Amino acid sequence: MTDQGAETIIYHNPACGTSRKVLAALREAGHEPRVVEYLKTPPSRMELLDLLRRMAMTPRELLRRRGTPFDALGLGDPARSDDELIDAIHAHPILMERPVVVTAKGVRLCRPADRLGDIV
Repeated sequence: MTDQGAETIIYHNPACGTSRKVLAALREAGHEPRVVEYLKTPPSRMELLDLLRRMAMTPRELLRRRGTPFDALGLGDPARSDDELIDAIHAHPILMERPVVVTAKGVRLCRPADRLGDIV
């Protein structure tokens, strides 16, 4: 999605203050994004891989620790493979850091919220 007509998408958790702030900033910038509440509708494994590729991030960089089963699942173990981490995120979407935003200008993990600036 690099063309000007590309859809804006936010992988959003309405309980997260940063996610709400980024959604408001998108709307203030004139975007009406498709809001994906990823805890209810998690990205598929293929979508997750595509988002990671487009953000130039590893699965480990997308992991959220606080308020998740990160420790219980042993995800801090450096021996865990990318495939294992992706499987964990797919099985437990709360492990995905948020919000992730897709625009015509790129894909970013917008934490902190000011990371949105270069893709709107």
